[in-house]
Amino acid sequence: MTSTVLTGIGTLVTNDPELGDGRLGILRDAAVVFDDGIVEWVGRSGAAPSGDRGHDLGGRAVLPGFVESHSHLVFAGERAEEFGARMSGTPYAAGGIRTTIAATRAATDDELRANTRRLMRESLRGGSTTVECKTGYGQSVDSELRSTKIAAEFTDEVTLLAAHVPPPEFAGRVDDYVRMVCDEMIDACAPHAKWIDVFCERGAFDRDQAHAVLTAGMAKGLVPRVHGNQLQTGPGVALAVELGAASVDHVTYVTAADIDALAHSSTVATLLPGADFSTRNKYPDARALIDAGVTVALGADCNPGTSYTTSLPFCIAIAVRDMRMTPEEAVWSATAGGARALRRNDIGVLRPGAKADAIALDAPSYVHLAYRPGVPLIHQVWRAGAAVDSADR
Repeated sequence: MTSTVLTGIGTLVTNDPELGDGRLGILRDAAVVFDDGIVEWVGRSGAAPSGDRGHDLGGRAVLPGFVESHSHLVFAGERAEEFGARMSGTPYAAGGIRTTIAATRAATDDELRANTRRLMRESLRGGSTTVECKTGYGQSVDSELRSTKIAAEFTDEVTLLAAHVPPPEFAGRVDDYVRMVCDEMIDACAPHAKWIDVFCERGAFDRDQAHAVLTAGMAKGLVPRVHGNQLQTGPGVALAVELGAASVDHVTYVTAADIDALAHSSTVATLLPGADFSTRNKYPDARALIDAGVTVALGADCNPGTSYTTSLPFCIAIAVRDMRMTPEEAVWSATAGGARALRRNDIGVLRPGAKADAIALDAPSYVHLAYRPGVPLIHQVWRAGAAVDSADR
């Protein structure tokens, strides 16, 4: 690979306080050198070393690529009618997922692959250079194995969401489904996944069922994640902390005890404002979580039922406007916070030795991500040091 020198950076977000000012490690009039897929050098433009290729950014802001730590991209069909009904007053219930299960089971491999590719490219256009991808719309051994293999074609961050909701054929027999997941599905799918997840929520799986699924996955080498506390207070946060989960996601309805448990754990609270926007649910109290010392990530939660968006800039704008996060906190949570939720220290940061994943904005500052909501500000994306062609994005 050739080395690339980015100069003329108006505001550089490094997410390393040792390199610049504040939590975001801000440098102004900065430069970055990429070489062999990693960040080779960071500093002031005037001191930048030479490289094989130069790129003057003319005062634009540069950030680490967004880290999307929560998405559901392997599916077929869409649920626009359900969304329309919600906007007309029908409350959200977890059972709508079964519509997507039916469509996904009926789709061909090529149809699922094409839709996953489309959404991955859409995510990249929006600046997400790392994307976690969950299964969970097959809910049979064969369908989940197929989904896991397809997800693995696009990302190393594959999550087996073996227990999303009980499928229709297990209506009234949730414990039987959990046994099948633990005894058969996890065995088949674990070689192709990194994470195990469960929807611990009313209408999905209770605490004991979720515990059984997560511990079965852990026994096969998978690392736990939890969908929890989305629709009401419940055991999801406590279970995630108990099992040392990498993250507990949604975290909309929490108690003081939940917040304290998270603050004294390594579990990241991943907030998904796109889902709350789409369901007219209340937004998580990010301010309370952050002030208590909880590590917070932001995710887009792209899925066909409750958050059909891949845009982390959109989620940043919501987080700042409606969740009482500062622009600095929201940007950190969508980059370094997402990396923490994936237990990665090589992404979500621009410092020597990190992966050379970055985005340039058509704006002088990261604040514009919240200041100019809905405006396509992504000027250029680099992944592993290579500029991503607009056709690939």
